[in-house]
Amino acid sequence: QVQLVESGGGLVQPEGSLRLSCAASRSVFSFASMAWYRQAPGKQRELVAGITRDDSTTYAGSVKGRFTISRDKSKNTVDLQMNFLKPEDTARYYCNAALLTTSFASPGSYWGAGTQVTVSS
Repeated sequence: QVQLVESGGGLVQPEGSLRLSCAASRSVFSFASMAWYRQAPGKQRELVAGITRDDSTTYAGSVKGRFTISRDKSKNTVDLQMNFLKPEDTARYYCNAALLTTSFASPGSYWGAGTQVTVSS
């Protein structure tokens, strides 16, 4: 059974930074793709950033240039570095993994429970 566990969320001021980590129960390189999604109250869950097994990345337009997704072999994690955070980044952030898809047209089969990110003064 695949488990994904997020960490690193918290309260941060606007323009601040956070680094989220997703620890997986199997190699993060064994998935076709992994991604970070987020969901704010009253909004649809949206793709924030994704990375494929061959290191192709994709980002939501709202976070491009501010967020960076990466995989860490030594820790077996997928990380999301978030810089210049804005109040509209406030959401619960979820790790996602897909065995087959690399398109990010729809989420993969595996989800973590999420970690809360709140950007506020």
